[in-house]
Amino acid sequence: MTASPSLIVLDWGTTSLRAYLLDDRGHVLDTRSEPHGIMHVPDSNFSAVFDAITADWPALASIGAGMIGSANGWVEVPYCAAPAGIDELVAGLTLVPNAPLNIVPGVATNGALPNVMRGEETQIVGALDLHSGLASKSRLVLPGTHSKWVDVADGRITDITSFMTGELFAILRDHSILGRFASDPAPIDDAFARGVVAAKDSAEGISPLLFSARSLVLTRRLAAGSSLEYLSGLLIGEELRCGLMTGARPDALIGDATLCHRYDVAFSLFDIHDIPIIDGAAHAGLFSIAKRAGLTTAAQ
Repeated sequence: MTASPSLIVLDWGTTSLRAYLLDDRGHVLDTRSEPHGIMHVPDSNFSAVFDAITADWPALASIGAGMIGSANGWVEVPYCAAPAGIDELVAGLTLVPNAPLNIVPGVATNGALPNVMRGEETQIVGALDLHSGLASKSRLVLPGTHSKWVDVADGRITDITSFMTGELFAILRDHSILGRFASDPAPIDDAFARGVVAAKDSAEGISPLLFSARSLVLTRRLAAGSSLEYLSGLLIGEELRCGLMTGARPDALIGDATLCHRYDVAFSLFDIHDIPIIDGAAHAGLFSIAKRAGLTTAAQ
């Protein structure tokens, strides 16, 4: 029997937009992707981009998450205060005026140094559904431009730590002398592991190590083509060194499988192995939130 479309979900971030057509069980019937993240929407016409990416799909309820709900997005949606789980996210859903799109709120922690997320909260909901054993008490790592280390208790986000690892790599690659030797990404190699171990063993952090991505090449102790892999290892290694200071190992890696694999390799160099990698959590989380909100034909 052919499954019927039930819901449109959008993972709408800073640089990219992914849309999924789901059936009433959350299975993907069709998917589309465009480079129209919120910073690349022609004429800031979010409505036109939404109409284009959902063209020829049935007129269904839609739900989206990510930077589309930020101050620079289509509609700014207030953060939910942590601790927050699926019920708080449902309560904070915001319908875009004159459009059929409901936007999921992000989550914020308060305190002297507050932390925030948009989009990752939805991935966490999906991960908890896909791996229910994580819901009681877990530490989840979501690699990305701004990597998140998130503590979850009883299915609710309780704490967030952000690392600007991906953005720092892009800045150093594109706007510093460290990117002069290589411009194209390479497969993970020994230089990546070398960078991770250097960061792991540094009591002072990576600030005094960064220039070694250049000096090792100049002294012919590192191939020029491997300099970015070494730099990536330094930055990810520093993230892991800091993130593991509390002593709690991660219970899952969530996100793009290729990037999560890079982190998995780095964790193995910290003698942490067999971390589950959860892909597809974004659309799974959007489906769960929509189902709880009554936006789909799925049985509750």
